[in-house]
Amino acid sequence: MIDIHCHLLPAIDDGATSWDDSLAMAEMAVRDGIKTIITTPHQLGNFSGNRGDTIRALSSEFQDRLDQHEIPLTVLPGADVRIEPEMIAGIRAGDVLTLADRRRHVLLELPHEVYLPLDRLLDDLHAARLVGILSHPERNRGILTRPDVLGPLVDAGCLMQVTAGSVAGTFGPQIQQFAQRLVSDGLVHFLATDAHSPRSRRPLMRRALEQVAGLVGREAAYELCCRNPGLVAAGRDVPPGRARWARRGLRRWFCWSKAG
Repeated sequence: MIDIHCHLLPAIDDGATSWDDSLAMAEMAVRDGIKTIITTPHQLGNFSGNRGDTIRALSSEFQDRLDQHEIPLTVLPGADVRIEPEMIAGIRAGDVLTLADRRRHVLLELPHEVYLPLDRLLDDLHAARLVGILSHPERNRGILTRPDVLGPLVDAGCLMQVTAGSVAGTFGPQIQQFAQRLVSDGLVHFLATDAHSPRSRRPLMRRALEQVAGLVGREAAYELCCRNPGLVAAGRDVPPGRARWARRGLRRWFCWSKAG
């Protein structure tokens, strides 16, 4: 599995607090079956002091520490970017990071309490040859009261990342039901841990992968936890639009309906 959203770097945001925490999280992720993590500390908003070069340097140092401890995990630099007017200019300047630093996919963070319309932002991203991935929409309070906003966003080319813990029930039954409904309706492109600590909100995906396999089939679980995240890590295009899950006898299969 490949995790595209994880607060793994130490003492840079509200995630890992030390290198010991970071290494413990890495060992936990490897045991769970994760082989690559894109480190995504917060940028902009309350973390406007986090610079792109700092994240790159910490990611490189972390890879060295992983190699020294013989922990078989690859880490790549990225960011969980609060939506602000100067975001695209920061990406162009190289100071705001895209996922895996490929200058292709941007992990977008809304304020947790409200939903802000994203239509203009998606157009601006498209003009800059960038693709937005909305992080944990199932936990946004504004979206919880207006879930119908997500379908049109996906149709417009926005990709969706749901937290593995949401699918597994970590955040309570309401969010679990919503997350699983989004998966069943084909509105999710990635599962990711959004891990913050080795003690709570841990870097675990396997339980959620198994639940997705039960909901919509193993091929779909592979798409959300392995193939699509792998495309992001490589800077390649992820098929946009809604996934249409269907049964053929006892097998499940999938195809992608492109936006537009």
